[in-house]
Amino acid sequence: MKEVTDETFEQEVLQASVPTLVDFWAVWCLPCQMIAPIVEEIARDYAGRVQVVKMDVDANPRTPSRLGIMGIPTLILFKDGQEVDRLVGYRPKRALEEFLLAHLNR
Repeated sequence: MKEVTDETFEQEVLQASVPTLVDFWAVWCLPCQMIAPIVEEIARDYAGRVQVVKMDVDANPRTPSRLGIMGIPTLILFKDGQEVDRLVGYRPKRALEEFLLAHLNR
C-alpha cells in the first residue's frame, strides 16, 4: 500500500482520478495496527474502484492538522479533491465496506 506525505498529499489524494481512502495512522497506535490488515484487504478487494493510501501522522503532521484529525486511526474518503466522509477508530471489515459502498455507488 502506498504511503503519502505532506508533500505528496495534494497530488496523490486531492488530484487523484479515483476516490481515495486515506488511513491516518502511527506506529505506536494499537487500534491502527489492528485495522491495518483490514485496510489492506479493502485495498485489494476494491482495486480499480478506490485507491487506498496511508499517512503516518507523526512523520507528516501538517496534513492531519489541516484536516482537524484529533484521533487515530482516522480513515477519510476523498472524491474529486473533497473529503466526503470519515471514520475514527477501529472498525470491522464489514463496517468499512459499508462506509465505502455508500459513497462508491453514488
